[in-house]
Amino acid sequence: MSKLVILKFADGSFEQGFAVTLQIGEECDRPTTEIIGKLPPCPGIPLYYSHWQSSYRRLGNGYRLDADKAQITNVSMTQDCINTSHILRAHFNTWLKAEEFRPIREKWLERLMPADEVRVILQAENRQLQRLPWHLWDLLERYPKAEIALASPSYERIHKPRTPNKLVNILAIVGNSQGIDTKADQDLLQSYRPADVCLLVEPERKELNDRLWEKNWDILFFAGHSSSQGRDGSGRIYLNKTDSLTIGELKYALKKAIERGLQLAIFNSCDGLGLAQELADLQIPQMIIMREPVPDRVAQEFLKYFLSSFAGGESLYQSVRQARERLQGLENKFPCATWLPVICQNPAQHPVTWQGLTSVKKQFSTIAPIINKRRLQSVLVSSLLMTAVVWGIRYVGILQNVEFIAYDQMMRSRPDEGQDSRLLLVTIDDSDLALQRHKGEELKGTSLSDESLTQLILKLQQHQPLAIGLDIYRDFPAKNPALIPLLQNTDNLIGVCKGSDTTEKTKGIAPPQEISKNRLGFSDFIHDRDGVVRRHLLFMNQEAASLCPASYALSTQLAFRYLVPRGIYPTYTAKNELQLGKLIVPRLSPRASGYQSIDAKGGQVLLNYRSTKKIAEQVTLTQLLSDLVNPDAIKGKIVIIGVSAKGDFPDYWATPYGNYLDVQMPGVTVQAHMVSQILSAALDGRPLIRVWSGELELIWMWSWAIIGGVLVWRLPSVKALEIAVTITIGVLYIFSLGLLIGGIWVPFIPSVLALIGTAAFLSIRNHTFKIHNSRLIRENI
Repeated sequence: MSKLVILKFADGSFEQGFAVTLQIGEECDRPTTEIIGKLPPCPGIPLYYSHWQSSYRRLGNGYRLDADKAQITNVSMTQDCINTSHILRAHFNTWLKAEEFRPIREKWLERLMPADEVRVILQAENRQLQRLPWHLWDLLERYPKAEIALASPSYERIHKPRTPNKLVNILAIVGNSQGIDTKADQDLLQSYRPADVCLLVEPERKELNDRLWEKNWDILFFAGHSSSQGRDGSGRIYLNKTDSLTIGELKYALKKAIERGLQLAIFNSCDGLGLAQELADLQIPQMIIMREPVPDRVAQEFLKYFLSSFAGGESLYQSVRQARERLQGLENKFPCATWLPVICQNPAQHPVTWQGLTSVKKQFSTIAPIINKRRLQSVLVSSLLMTAVVWGIRYVGILQNVEFIAYDQMMRSRPDEGQDSRLLLVTIDDSDLALQRHKGEELKGTSLSDESLTQLILKLQQHQPLAIGLDIYRDFPAKNPALIPLLQNTDNLIGVCKGSDTTEKTKGIAPPQEISKNRLGFSDFIHDRDGVVRRHLLFMNQEAASLCPASYALSTQLAFRYLVPRGIYPTYTAKNELQLGKLIVPRLSPRASGYQSIDAKGGQVLLNYRSTKKIAEQVTLTQLLSDLVNPDAIKGKIVIIGVSAKGDFPDYWATPYGNYLDVQMPGVTVQAHMVSQILSAALDGRPLIRVWSGELELIWMWSWAIIGGVLVWRLPSVKALEIAVTITIGVLYIFSLGLLIGGIWVPFIPSVLALIGTAAFLSIRNHTFKIHNSRLIRENI
């Protein structure tokens, strides 16, 4: 992430010390952290700087000082310059490690990460403080993407909007070149194609003044002799062999140029701090100057490196840092070359970019630039194309399995809803089977003998359940004389059968012969191609060859028995949708989210499993027959009888809560979830799981693809982009989970792919463009 750090130095001196305020915040935002510290007195620091400055200036090296002072000989003082630089650096960092300054240092380390792109602004009136080599601060050197700029404590923003130019307009002034070589500067600027360069070579004062007035300049460049003179250190530039002037003598022309959009001044000349101070008083957004006399070769190489990075898409601060650090290759001949370039910043202005110079920007109170039209078009087009690709992949079913995995994970992540108190499960486990066999009861291919079933029905009827669901197949006649009339005359008893299955070429399983058709329900489950039950089949038209005549599911029949006494009768809408009071049960579309080839048989919805560890109270057959169950647990309830044994009669199903055999769900429990779904939706307003139309899903996916594109646009750092995309995926997951809890399943995986795909595509495209652009720039240079 891009960070803005401001170091404010209050009135003070090296003899008395300085009060320091540290502010840290996000770029283009208000500071979120502020702390006050102090730098103790250290009178030796100016002295060490003076020693280094003296040894540096004695080197000569064809400095771009004023013509009268330019040296043409180079005294062999290289080692002395290097030694004094090491001494200054050591004492400077010792001073910054003082105990009084530790809170500033610790807060910096706490709030800033080494990978952050950090823009540091140092605000101070003290000229000696500004001259110090702040780029050598050991704390700053820990951050490879940090660069420091100088600023005046007094500043204001230019509010007049700029008029953008088609190309970057550069007014380049090559002044008096006596004793120095400015030809390389001229050649570079004259051949620089990515900009419209107006080159003035040793101009007259009036010519320069007129040119400043006549055009909207973006960058002002000066190469030649300059100096800072007098007690106030005012800057002076030398236009030709006879004319020189101060910034004050160009005040009105420069002020007008700044009002019309001048963003950056580059003084590739000597001793520029005086020039910077006077230009800062005119509120120019930013400058690049040389803190000390600069050799020709150093000035030329810096200009070449800086323009290459800046026009290639790097930020102003990163471009200066990269160009400055590349000067290290010259320090065998030009010691301390990397000390010279300095940024001077108006804190009220946001740093300019090369691309931003040719685009319209609107200032908000947060100084944040708004969407560039060309980039917006690129984001919209790229996101739309990526959405179309993901949609096509999804349409043919390639994403179905991963969508199911994401859906199951969200189902498991929902908060606990508690048991459904309207239900009671009576299960037959392995011990119940063993007990029946021990009594000599005949099971005859089922889990419940005639004798045990007779006792069970009689026991239940004593306590007046509202409905009894027998989720056990009985496709054979009863032999127990007492059981036959019970099955025939128990009006609240619902039996089951199974419909025919054309894929398995079976005609299904017949119902109990003793139970009438109106008290039958089918027990068919529909599982997806991965074997997981995610859908609820409520009703269907049985095939002619089916042995099962039931039109409604067991769960639907049991729900009806509970709802009708409460005045809720089943009806159908014109679209053949089941209506229960105010509840209309939507039918699952053949192209619903994640389903590319669903079995469209009957009326089916997504099964909104009740999020709980235990769907209802559960007792075993033996417990109920032994009178170990409280009658209140039965009275007025829906009782579902089924198998939980894993031995001879396993009835287990893969669900979103578990796919492997040891965590699969008994069929009787799945039936309970289905009954609970209908009752909760009709009586409690608990939502059924619905899906959006294809159009809404497409818009949803496209929206997240656009977000991926915007992240690339706003976060040029790859590391920051990775973090932002990860966080955004987390936010998307939370949104999707929240919608699922509210009863809507949205395409999560396709949205993630659209987001990542758009971000990756634009990142690669931007990187390729940057490489191509940099190559063109190098060729031009």
